[in-house]
Amino acid sequence: MHDPLVLRVRPLPAGAAQAPLPRFGFVVGKRVGGAVTRNRLKRRLREAARQSGARGAADLVVIARARARDASYRELERVLRSLLRQAGLLPRGGGV
Repeated sequence: MHDPLVLRVRPLPAGAAQAPLPRFGFVVGKRVGGAVTRNRLKRRLREAARQSGARGAADLVVIARARARDASYRELERVLRSLLRQAGLLPRGGGV
């Protein structure tokens, strides 16, 4: 487990209104760095999530590990897309 991100998924109950887009939450602990570093990382993750094109009715929590501090935006985006694909919230094929 050397990835900079971890994804936790909680599907919405069947009786709940089916939202077309998942809801994201971000957790960046103090081990990642100071407030400026943590906030910068959260901004990057929010943008990567927005650009991902994820679909589905689920609540998602993206947890940043200490290694995320040194990851480039492109690497964070790639890892997040991979995690979303594994969770079935992105199509297996194409995508940016």
